Amino acid sequence: MTEPRAGTAFTVTDTGFELDGRPVRLLSGALHYFRVHEEQWAHRLGMLRAMGLNCVETYVPWNLHEPFPGRYRDPEALGRFLDAVRAAGLWAVVRPGPYICAEWENGGLPHWLTGAVGGRLRTRDAAYLEPVRRWFARLLPQVVRRQVDRGGPVLMVQVENEYGSYGSDQEYLRELAVLLRDSGVTVPLFTSDGPEDHMLTGGSLPGVLATVNFGSDADAAFRTLRRHRPTGPLMCMEFWCGWFAHWGDETTRRDAGDAAAQLRAVLESGASVNVYMAHGGTSFGGWAGANRTGDLHDGAFQSTVTSYDYDAPIDERGRPTEKFWRFRGVLADYATTPPPALPAAPPVLTSPASTVLDSWLPLDEVTDALGGPERTFGHAPTFEELDVDRGLVRYRVSVPGPRPPLPLTLPGARDAVRMLVDAVVTDVGAAVPGPAGVEVWVESLGRVNYGPRLGEPKGLTGGILHERQYLHGVTVRGLRLDAFDDTEAVTALPFRPPGERGEPGLYRGTLDVPVPGDASLELPGWGRGYAWVNGFCLGRYWSVGPQTSLYVPGPVLRPGTNDLWVLETERTGSADAHLT
Repeated sequence: MTEPRAGTAFTVTDTGFELDGRPVRLLSGALHYFRVHEEQWAHRLGMLRAMGLNCVETYVPWNLHEPFPGRYRDPEALGRFLDAVRAAGLWAVVRPGPYICAEWENGGLPHWLTGAVGGRLRTRDAAYLEPVRRWFARLLPQVVRRQVDRGGPVLMVQVENEYGSYGSDQEYLRELAVLLRDSGVTVPLFTSDGPEDHMLTGGSLPGVLATVNFGSDADAAFRTLRRHRPTGPLMCMEFWCGWFAHWGDETTRRDAGDAAAQLRAVLESGASVNVYMAHGGTSFGGWAGANRTGDLHDGAFQSTVTSYDYDAPIDERGRPTEKFWRFRGVLADYATTPPPALPAAPPVLTSPASTVLDSWLPLDEVTDALGGPERTFGHAPTFEELDVDRGLVRYRVSVPGPRPPLPLTLPGARDAVRMLVDAVVTDVGAAVPGPAGVEVWVESLGRVNYGPRLGEPKGLTGGILHERQYLHGVTVRGLRLDAFDDTEAVTALPFRPPGERGEPGLYRGTLDVPVPGDASLELPGWGRGYAWVNGFCLGRYWSVGPQTSLYVPGPVLRPGTNDLWVLETERTGSADAHLT
């Protein structure tokens, strides 16, 4: 491939892509910088090159970088990643959103925005677009200064994301395209949508390159695209070579030979391709999203697992799979140069470690110490009203009396719920007499990232009902997961030996690691919750599977003593943890 240099021109023509006037085919792979530990970016990018790719594609999750309005958290990470892309000798395609899907919490949109605008999100409405403008003003300089015509790796930038699967507000798309141009984006813009007429009609823009997403039957997909765009490059912007998993479901696997044959079909059509995912990585920090079942994506709630392995050719730990070698063989027939050798593999843990988490603090006390302010509302507020993105909320309310036992229900609750009546764990819907004290814990299992339920609120969205009567005067306190970023506050908590019943709470222990390396954390007998190693949140664990361990990147570990925290939100039958 041509090395990035100042003044390089990447253009879209009637027949394809050109780089300084010479035809070029993009052989790209998706790799999300936010799902890979920064110290491992270089290795993963090297693996993409070794597979035969010349380009990498990444999304940008707005909610990760702006957790509170106007308070930013390292949007410069995108710039550092693009610098690593250039150093690896790759080109880049950037998909900044504002919506990204990506099986990511809320599709990348901040909870504070979707909670405020409701059904106006992803439209021309000013209440939605003004925060988008402010965010792009902060983010896009990371892209603009690294465009190909300035010596950087960025070839193209996406307008929105699969918008035709959601809406048809062409004015909104035009506003975004203008915003990108006004912000200094000079490289070609593009859209990506499913290969269906209504999706391409709703999601594409005149004068902007349209691409399609699919996992098979390239001929049919490109025929549909050609009905809408008779000329221009053909590109599959997401060639789905695997799939993601939900908690409680089976892991989906795609035959490597079938995936390779379908990849060859894409390339034989003369198209460019972006393998989704080339390397999936991990949704660290509890950022995994959720979906709804059904053709209309409005059915039962499904929470996505922490691992984003995706059955990709490069697995969650960065290792080549059979699919990797099959794809490498296919791509070699279409690349201009042979692929380089594999980079040196990252070190792996050679000495397993185990511990007993023998210190504990009840969930009530953890929430009181690290949570937000305790407040009383006339109604049961949502997570959005309490400014809680990922985490838990404790609701307390009284059932007045005297009154006979009547069903106590929580309409609209779709996440993990634990209810206590007079301090005794009780099933939702059970008959509860009055007077009684009720405590309800709601743990967010991720916000929907795709479909018409995008942006739906979390928590007790339908109130608390005793038979048909709402209970009012609700005292609440929220516990955000990012409260655990304050490691000094966590270590200062008054831990004590755990009780015999394995109650919910924060458990603490240490793991002795002589030589750090990539590892897996296993928590046999634990219910559901989150785990941290040395203050780094590995994500959610859950005994329902299919994921049975959490990936621990080697750079997270240190020689000697390593701190382990486990926030159990259900109940544990064990105090053991194993690093293997």
